Order: sequence, then structure tokens, then C-alpha cells
Amino acid sequence: MTTTTIDHATELAALVGADHVLVGDAINDDYTRDEALTSPAHRPAAVVRPGSTEEVAAVVTWAAANGVPVTARGSGTGLSGACIPQPDGILVSFERMDQILEIDLRNHVAVVQPGVTLAQLDEATKAHGLIYPVQPGENSASLGGNVATNAGGMRAVRYGVTRSQVLGLTCVLGTGEVLTTGGKFVKATSGYDLTQLVIGSEGTLALATEAILRLHPRPTHGATVLAPFTTLDEVAAAIPHIVGSGLQPSILEYIDLVSMAGITSSAGLELGIPQEIKDTALAYLVIVLEGTVASRIEEDTAALGQLLGELGALDLYVLPPSAGAALVDAREKAFWTAKALGANDIIDLVVPRAEIPGYLAAVKVIADDTASLVVGCGHAGDGNVHLSVFQGDPAVRSDVVGRILRAGADLGGAVSGEHGIGTAKKAYLAAIEDPAKLDLMRRIKVAFDPTGILNPGVIFDATSPAEHP
Repeated sequence: MTTTTIDHATELAALVGADHVLVGDAINDDYTRDEALTSPAHRPAAVVRPGSTEEVAAVVTWAAANGVPVTARGSGTGLSGACIPQPDGILVSFERMDQILEIDLRNHVAVVQPGVTLAQLDEATKAHGLIYPVQPGENSASLGGNVATNAGGMRAVRYGVTRSQVLGLTCVLGTGEVLTTGGKFVKATSGYDLTQLVIGSEGTLALATEAILRLHPRPTHGATVLAPFTTLDEVAAAIPHIVGSGLQPSILEYIDLVSMAGITSSAGLELGIPQEIKDTALAYLVIVLEGTVASRIEEDTAALGQLLGELGALDLYVLPPSAGAALVDAREKAFWTAKALGANDIIDLVVPRAEIPGYLAAVKVIADDTASLVVGCGHAGDGNVHLSVFQGDPAVRSDVVGRILRAGADLGGAVSGEHGIGTAKKAYLAAIEDPAKLDLMRRIKVAFDPTGILNPGVIFDATSPAEHP
């Protein structure tokens, strides 16, 4: 431990208390990484655990004055390396700021600190018959991390992603200034929408210390429908008809043959599908209908069954509630299944949903050309495709991922649908994205963070290539 580290620890202890500053061996490995498969872990100079917005502001003010990089961390469940700290920086962990400050039943909002987890909020809202609908697949994830990455999940087809649910923020800029944006209202035309600018900025513009979240009536009835198809093209062709049917599914997922076998085997699921169907089906749709009236769910399920038959489904399986919940849970944990099976990288590109067949055909060509295995599933209703790449050669894998992402961008897509860019995908973003957009992002960052201390090197490098000698 260097003298500088000791001095910094002493100064930070004066801001948040000595018990809430960790250095050296007191920093456990969880603080050094997230769940990204390709981003190396880094141990920060110190971990700081503030207990209030005022303490966060004091820490950031100190960091700006001393030129020390600051990385924010919630639960560390991200998949892009965005919460991996700098070796010479400090990690601001929000584990102490884990309070639900208010559940406002008249305005249907919750006010939460960034360390609150999805599981914690779900338990609190359940008692009031309400739900926060953004469920990206890991309930231990924190709301602060969800805000930072604009998290989505399977229910985005009905409810949208995080930015659809956040009405306002309290956040700390890179100067240490505290900013309050939005409020307990659903619309405003009072200048720039700073709330939306901060959401998805991956800790590079500001550190969110409170969020005002929309709540919705909690569904009390539901049905999970599994529909096998002979080709993925048929699945993709069915999607716009389902979305346009007025049935408003809460979940509309596609799962390819290999991924279905992996997640059901990993979860020990037996769904009662006859072997002759398994032998024929190359892809599946998982559709969840939810509501507050049982008879309406029954009517909608019958209408969905008729529609799927017309669209070429081999059969229709309305799963028992326990099996349906287990399948959805297994699909949400597809990343962990892929990781356990040895996936070398995970891609979460998004394309217009009508382009899914063409995109997946292009992915197959790339995989075949490079002797790689690329399998996946995705949020079919909003075009968010999740692919697991199995390719042990780092150079080949980099080429595969770059070509796959470029293929999606050429079809009108974007490099990340919900995991974010972080450090894991920033080289691909730099190669694919319009340089003018990236330069504008850099100028926006300077306005929020003039000394460049907030998560430097995440999303993009601080300067454009043209500025280097």
C-alpha cells in the first residue's frame, strides 16, 4: 500500500467514516469485476461506501479536486465491464444506500436509493398490488445499475425498458454538484430531458443517488404458451402478427433449438413436448399473457392459439403455472447456462424485429465461415437478440463478434440492446458508430464531468483518434 493510497484513505474516511473505506486486502474480489466474460478484473485503490447523496457529492468533489477516477457499482451483475474500477481509482459502492424511501400510492410511484435490488422492490410493491415491470433476468440487480445501463428484459415488449419507467433522478455530476431532474409526473416540456440523458450513460455522466419509478397494477392471472416451429423464419414471421393482434403479451421470446435444450436441461425441466415435435422443431416462441381478469386471459389464450395455428406453429402448449414460471425463469438465466457451457462471449444486439430472419441468416454464415458455434434466444417482440459465441481463439472471436455486430448495424440495428457498451464492446462501437455521434457524446460528457473522472474509458475513449499524434 503506497503512501498516496494511505493519504487518500484517510481523506475519504473523513467524508464517509473509516468503517466505510476499504483498501488493500480488505477489498474482496467481488469489487474488482462484474459478469462480463471478456473484461479483466481490476482492484481499485479504495472502495468507498457512502450512505447519502451528500456523502456521494463530497466523495466526487474530492475526486475531482485530486484527479482520481470514480466508478459506481450496484450489485455487479452487469455484462459489459462498466462497473470494473480503474486500478488507480475509487469504487463507489452503493450497498449502504439500499432504502425504498417512499411508495406513493396516489401517484403510483416508488422513490428508491440506487442500492435497492429488484427483488427488494418487488417484495415491497407486492403488498400494494403493484409491480415495477423492468425485470432484466437477475433479481439481485440494483436499481442504480438498471438506470446506468437502461436495463430491459423480457417484459419490455409490453412495458418498455428502464427509461420508460424512470420519471426523475437525483444525481451527482462529475463536479460534485447535486442535480434533481423530473418528478412524479409522466411528461414535461421544460427544456432538455436530463433524466433521459443520464439513463443509460453507464456512470460516465453522473452517479444516480435516488430514482422516481413508475409502478403498475400487478397482474393476478396469467398463461404461458409454448409454440414450436419448424424454422426460425416462421417464428420471425409470426412476431409482427402477434404484436399487432391486440393481445398485448407481457413476454414474447424466441429460443432456438440448441438454447432450448440447454436451458431446459440446466433447469431440469420436462415440458411434456412429444419426441416427434422435438425432432421437427428448430425454434420456439414463449408467450406470456397477463392480466387481472381470469376470463379475459382464457379468451386471449384461445385467440392466441388460433392465431399461432394460422401462422404455422406445429402445436400449442399451455403450460401449467409452475412449469410456465420455471421456463420463464430458465430463460431469464440463459446467460448463466451459456457461461456454464463455456461460452466465450455474449452479444445483445438489437435490430428492427422484421429484420430478425435476415440477421440470423447472416449470423449463421459468419459462424460457419469461422468454425464458430453461435446460438441464442431473444426478446422477439422488440428485436433484442442475445447470442452466445463459442470460439476459443481470441483473434477469431474478435473477428466473429465484430462481423456479427456489423451485420446487425447494417440492418438498422445497434451494438447493444440492453447490456450496455462498458469496456467490453467499446472497440466495436468505435468501429461501427458514426464518429460524429461519438464526438458529440464526448462533448456532452465534458459538460457533466469537466475533469473526466467519472468512469473514464467506458463507452468510448476520452479523445477521438484524430486528436492523437
